[in-house]
Amino acid sequence: MNVRIFSWFLVSLLALDTACGGGTGGSARDEPDSVHRARPSNLTCVAPPRPAEEASVATELAFPNLGFNQPIHLLLAPGDDSRVFVVQKQGAVKVIANTPQVSSADTFIDLTSKVNSVPNEAGLLGMAFHPEFSLNGQVFLSYTTYGGPPGGLVSVVSRFRSTDGGRTLDPATEEVLLTQEKVTTRHNGGSIAFGPDGYLYIGFGDGGGPPDDGNPAQNVGSLQGKMLRIDVDVPAGYGIPPGNPFASGGGRPEVFAWGFRNPWRFSFDRVTGELWVGDVGDESWEEVDRVVLGGNYGWPIREGSRCFARDTCASAGLTPPVAEYPHSEGASVTGGLVYRGSAIPSLYGSYFYADFVSGRFWALLGDPSSGQLVPQLLMSTDKAFVAFAELTDGEVLGIDMATGKLHRLVAAEGSAASSTFPQTLSATGCFEATNPGQPVAGLIPYDVNSPLWSDGAQKERFLAVPDGKTIHVGSDGDWDFPEGSVLVKTFLLGGTRVETRLFMRHSDGVWAGYSYKWNDAQTDATLLAGSSTKEVAGRTWYFPSRAECMRCHTSAAGRTLGLETAQLNRSLRYPDGGTANQLTVLDAMGMFEGGLGSSPEALPRLAEPAGQGSLEARARSYLHSNCSNCHRPGGPGGGPADFRISTPFTDMRVCDEPPEQGDLGIAGARLLSPGHPDRSILSARMHALGAGRMPPLASHQVDTASVQAVDAWIASLTTCQ
Repeated sequence: MNVRIFSWFLVSLLALDTACGGGTGGSARDEPDSVHRARPSNLTCVAPPRPAEEASVATELAFPNLGFNQPIHLLLAPGDDSRVFVVQKQGAVKVIANTPQVSSADTFIDLTSKVNSVPNEAGLLGMAFHPEFSLNGQVFLSYTTYGGPPGGLVSVVSRFRSTDGGRTLDPATEEVLLTQEKVTTRHNGGSIAFGPDGYLYIGFGDGGGPPDDGNPAQNVGSLQGKMLRIDVDVPAGYGIPPGNPFASGGGRPEVFAWGFRNPWRFSFDRVTGELWVGDVGDESWEEVDRVVLGGNYGWPIREGSRCFARDTCASAGLTPPVAEYPHSEGASVTGGLVYRGSAIPSLYGSYFYADFVSGRFWALLGDPSSGQLVPQLLMSTDKAFVAFAELTDGEVLGIDMATGKLHRLVAAEGSAASSTFPQTLSATGCFEATNPGQPVAGLIPYDVNSPLWSDGAQKERFLAVPDGKTIHVGSDGDWDFPEGSVLVKTFLLGGTRVETRLFMRHSDGVWAGYSYKWNDAQTDATLLAGSSTKEVAGRTWYFPSRAECMRCHTSAAGRTLGLETAQLNRSLRYPDGGTANQLTVLDAMGMFEGGLGSSPEALPRLAEPAGQGSLEARARSYLHSNCSNCHRPGGPGGGPADFRISTPFTDMRVCDEPPEQGDLGIAGARLLSPGHPDRSILSARMHALGAGRMPPLASHQVDTASVQAVDAWIASLTTCQ
């Protein structure tokens, strides 16, 4: 590190350290008046334009003056593009005028009192207008409610009617058509839509239990793991379309197709009538299916086109997906639409879909030479797209659940960013061009109290903020960096540089991660296009893909990890040899918008003696930094667990809770069993390697010290109170 950057520390560092209590708490307000407030200039380590994809599209805010509370679905009434209906997970449907400058929303119906939306995958999940809505006022809703076996819930599909000419729906008119009790709160599916045949189609997940527990997706006597089709144009209840595979017996008559894990969003091509489904995968693969009557799509015999959890499997009679992608590219598919608009002519007739976790968009393009559909990456975003809607003109709206905003799909302007994006670390402007191991003067070193486990690698961390810009600190202590910012982390094994990751916020506001692989001579590092591995000192080091970066840097966690006030409230020994509290130093530099103000207590460090933090605080600090990026409200982890350290223990929803993603062969397993680490899935997943491991990415070694601390905490508990 360039010592000249911090030469002004020589006089004031010891005073700073004393004022801030040596990193065990304290406040940035404690700095002496004599602190020099200059900050190093950063003109070179600034995020360049984001690399453009080969067939790029873009998104723009459709209604910039409006946001919604956990929106999960949106749609238009048949033949009416004057209003847009937004389904909110908690149980309300909002309606807005379909004009860009609309600034208010009305309530179409509110079922909050009966919808159980607490678990991540539960809530008001689907909505469908009857094709003759303008005449009969009928709307169908799919939601989860209370009841069912302990630890589970009930999926419900009901008919409602408007009694005021279509302005609202009357909750009192509910007619429950179909219910399904579930033993877990996961894999509910919940999408519903009318097909071109006039029948109502319903997607139900497999229930979320272990795949071999009754195998509901392959059991045609169960509604779980199925696409259903019913006739709602009968005097009461529903009828069975005569063409359904089991209309005359042999299975549930409602079944249209089976073998699904968790069908999340499906749609019908308005031209061909074909049914397209996105089916969320398990450990390794996501898939897109083109569904036909009586088709078996393989789960849990296969995950995508590969045998699931076995070397061989009987595949006769199973329909393979039309597209699939590995978890190096994403982790939760959101089914999309066949594009029939005119704004993006090159995509006309192509099916596009997205990944909820990585934010990536693909389109299935026809291959003239083979007649096969070829996936084409369209764009990478930082948005958690959970659903799409087709407007009457064929254009498309999408929901970013993380921000509650609605976006319109548009054609992207041309960009030369792909060819100019730095291919080597020495070309990034963040390190000396002739000595890439030396950071430039504008990089500011930092360290965290509770780091993410990376197989014991040493880490060098830096942040770079463009000149004239500042960091906004949220009410929860998370730091929101301005556009152009670059976060740098270099990983070393035995003092040898292996990888440097740059996490950049580009000028379009999108965060993206880039991995540079160091050569054996340690003279430079090269940008990787995808995931990779390397043997280093007898160990396997995994380089994550750009999409995998976004699996950890979730939108729910604010994208940046570790950059929060409680994490940086500690002393750091700076390159010139002095020591000071980082918050005081950064605040003295003027790095924070409006100044930092008071600081929360520091996150306990796992390696500190017990006297400097309780066992519970130290264990939960590890869970906060290693698990809460996914396991928190709105996160992609699935299930109800909330590992943020700010969440009271009684509200974490892990104590004595049954597992929803398999029991790992543990009798009487609970997510956390007080006094019993051996019966706690939390402990088992930290001990595991390979499938079932948490955290799931880029780790081939168990974090022994952290596992011991978490196990000791679990063993010390006697109740859930």
